[in-house]
Amino acid sequence: MATTLPLPPHFDPSAAGSVWRVAYRERVPDAEAWAQEHDIGPAESDGHRVCLLLVDCQNTFCIPEFELFVGGRSGTGAVDDTARIAGLVYRTLGAITEIVLTLDTHTAVQIFHPFFWIDQAGRHPEGGATIITSDDLRARRWRVNPAAAAVLGYTPPALARHALYYVERLEEIGRYPLMAWPYHAMLGGIGHSLVSAIEEAAFFHGIARRTAPRLVVKGQSPLTEHYSVFGPEVLENADNLPLGQRDHALIEHLLSFDVVLLAGQAKSHCVAWTVEDLLRDVRLRDTSLASKVHLLEDCSSPVVIPGVVDFTDQADAAFARFAEAGMRVLGSDHVPELLCAPAGS
Repeated sequence: MATTLPLPPHFDPSAAGSVWRVAYRERVPDAEAWAQEHDIGPAESDGHRVCLLLVDCQNTFCIPEFELFVGGRSGTGAVDDTARIAGLVYRTLGAITEIVLTLDTHTAVQIFHPFFWIDQAGRHPEGGATIITSDDLRARRWRVNPAAAAVLGYTPPALARHALYYVERLEEIGRYPLMAWPYHAMLGGIGHSLVSAIEEAAFFHGIARRTAPRLVVKGQSPLTEHYSVFGPEVLENADNLPLGQRDHALIEHLLSFDVVLLAGQAKSHCVAWTVEDLLRDVRLRDTSLASKVHLLEDCSSPVVIPGVVDFTDQADAAFARFAEAGMRVLGSDHVPELLCAPAGS
């Protein structure tokens, strides 16, 4: 088993809330020398295989001035999480076999963005987030924007029929109500990019361990939210045509590891629903598989928009359910004890 490592000289935890260009050319010889100095072998030689699944560690969620910063109740949640995640990668570099990074990926005209909706005066939702319910649609407090229907190739009545079906379906299956979020994770934009501290740590890990991170894109269907890494909130439209499908191959891949560490943003949404979907699959296979999954409670933060909505309690309740199901909830400081033998042992 690998030893717990020191932090490399280039890593500055205080910069976790900043955006910078990763110096790839400089990091390559640094990582190669670091691997040689600390006797870190290639990932393919690992007898005990560990996967670190990082959910949506992107600028849009992790940088305070960006579109949908996940501050939690502390106000600095995702910045603190980023520093801990990157530090953990470096400290357990020789024990982590693979890093899987998900990328929330959107365009302007999607059901959860303001352009999709207008009120009776023709105005789009404003503010941090707007909940839209089936009652809102029946009362026409919100309706589908005809311009959005044109962009997506629907008639306004057809898209309105899907919208009502969609919000009713969310209510029926017990998911969060539809939220019109600020525009975020826009494909090709700087907000879509991995937050720099984690991008650099994953790049360094890949060079040092002679492997590559796995990138998973999600969230591109215009007619459904896509919180879970493994599939959209609703799988079909009003005509029972598919909006997406479950990523069973990714679940298979993750469960092939001996340990799965899971962190990222936001604890209340994409993290919680990812774990919920993973747990559902585990229960269909073998409940003992839940013990492979370790949730890093201090490396994820819930959505909190002061004066609008606070999902902290829902996030904590979800993590409690996951622990009861056999998954382990732990702080990042305890991960080296789990993965690495003490230095000199």
